[in-house]
Amino acid sequence: MRLAAALASAVTAYFAVGLVAGCAPTLRRSAGTRRRAAAAQLWLTQAGVALSPAQFWTGSATVALAAFALLTAVTATPAVALVPAVAVGLLPRAYFARRRGLRLAEVAQAWPDGLRELVAAVSAGMSLPQAVSGLAAAGPPPLQRAFSRFPLLLRMLGFVPALEVVKAELADPTSDRVIEVLVLAHERGGRIVGEILRDLAEAAAADAKTCAEIATAGLEQKLNARSVFVLPWVVLALLTARPGHFRDFYQSAGGVGVVVVAAVLSAVGMGIVARLARDPVEERVLADGGAVR
Repeated sequence: MRLAAALASAVTAYFAVGLVAGCAPTLRRSAGTRRRAAAAQLWLTQAGVALSPAQFWTGSATVALAAFALLTAVTATPAVALVPAVAVGLLPRAYFARRRGLRLAEVAQAWPDGLRELVAAVSAGMSLPQAVSGLAAAGPPPLQRAFSRFPLLLRMLGFVPALEVVKAELADPTSDRVIEVLVLAHERGGRIVGEILRDLAEAAAADAKTCAEIATAGLEQKLNARSVFVLPWVVLALLTARPGHFRDFYQSAGGVGVVVVAAVLSAVGMGIVARLARDPVEERVLADGGAVR
């Protein structure tokens, strides 16, 4: 025991001295771990969350534990409180996933107007880099946010690398196509720039219209499917909120077994419904790395 305590004290002192001296050791992570961490951080950035993945999941776990404690206090049945608490803990992930999807959809729907502004700027005599920089100040609001750093990146890195940074941050197929065509137009130059941008604006408008129709058609079915899984657990929590036969049963071993089986079936059912209701996702064939989904 003394040896273990001395070893722990020595390790603590080593890390403390390294931290104070500015040479604290760092843990090496595999390439796959780094890619997953980068993808998670990009996901949060696209959703507008200024947190690290660890902070985000710690906050979600805290919410789940608070919900578990509250529901256990109300129902006096931990088995009944567990599944709703897990669902509450996953709500931030679901909320920001929807927020991320809306932000990316707004960017995709804003591209036709943004491209028309680029055409007008190029026709007025501006260079393509100047026209793209103008999106940060005078473009559609979603593109203003997406290109807010582009003027600075343009001065630091140049036109093509700056576009690559924006493409990596947006990470959606529509923006990939648009940015690749902008790179091509910049390389070709001359009169062909305006023609390329006009054709691209028409194609982007058609894609945005199709995506909006698909999302609208499936919204009601998704809401109905989620209600089917949520309502039984709400009813169960209400039934066990007061002392009585229902609470006594779900506090017994048989009741816990029923809850476990119901939780497994709900999870399997939600997985099947989520897979069947998933919107068709276009692959990022023009991405440099793996897509974030």
